[in-house]
Amino acid sequence: MFFSPGRLRRSLFSISMEETTFARQGFYRGSQQAQEKLYRVVCAFLQGYHAALEDDHFEVLLPRLQTIDTEFRGFAFEGAAMELAFLDWFFPWKRRLQAFLQGPGANHIYELHIGAGWTLGRLPRSATSLMRQFDPLLGWLVIDGYGFHQGFFSGRRFLQDQMLPPGLSGYALRVFDQGLGRSLWFVKGADASQIITNVKSFPPFRQGDLWSGIGVACAYAGGGENEAIQALCDSAGPYRPYLALGAAFAAMARKRAGNGVTHTDLTCEMFSGLPCDEVVRLAHESSYGLPRNQFAYEIWRDRVRTALAR
Repeated sequence: MFFSPGRLRRSLFSISMEETTFARQGFYRGSQQAQEKLYRVVCAFLQGYHAALEDDHFEVLLPRLQTIDTEFRGFAFEGAAMELAFLDWFFPWKRRLQAFLQGPGANHIYELHIGAGWTLGRLPRSATSLMRQFDPLLGWLVIDGYGFHQGFFSGRRFLQDQMLPPGLSGYALRVFDQGLGRSLWFVKGADASQIITNVKSFPPFRQGDLWSGIGVACAYAGGGENEAIQALCDSAGPYRPYLALGAAFAAMARKRAGNGVTHTDLTCEMFSGLPCDEVVRLAHESSYGLPRNQFAYEIWRDRVRTALAR
């Protein structure tokens, strides 16, 4: 039977909506508001993923991504990045994702790095070699994407049994935990009490980075009511600067992409006690003069945490 290139790609890479439904994954059912918001996030991701699967030519792909509602568009770019990274792995003579990062996807640079990291959960590839393809500062975000993927699709192993990912060591484990923390927002249906209980079951040395990921997801994806956001603030205790750090990075990503929303500004302010624009300014200023090496990302995060803790 003859397969067209498009049909072959769909047969190899397609992700069904059923695979990502919260019921299929056994996620906690939060409020109706949270369910609807998080479901739209997943749908936007899959729309972007399948748009790149159908046609990776940027003159076709970009307009399709731009049809997604502004609030959810960043997730569509993240999904597209996952598929472009897949295509680069199987058909390496064309560097699609790098070209997209340096071209029409540049304003979604954070989301694109994270989307590329999803492939680490589905391909027998080295995390280190994938990171080397990217900027030494933001390349760490591929590990964040990996952590999210493992928490989302293998929550029993990584969130309940607290398994450590094979093949990672040192600082990569901390960035993995940040992505794992982001997945908690979805796995626990944006329910503060469920999230807090799960985080506090981890050993203390892992909790800070988990809180950072929760801050990212809460501020970027939304779906949590003000009472839930306040409960996270109160329960984070000494890790509250990590929450604020996550929200700061979420706000930076939205500001750069031009898709700012009210819930991001509000969450950022509640976690940090500062206006969102001030938090973004502090985060940008903290990135000045960073070394061009593997320590840059943590130096940046530490500067932001320190500034927000004051």
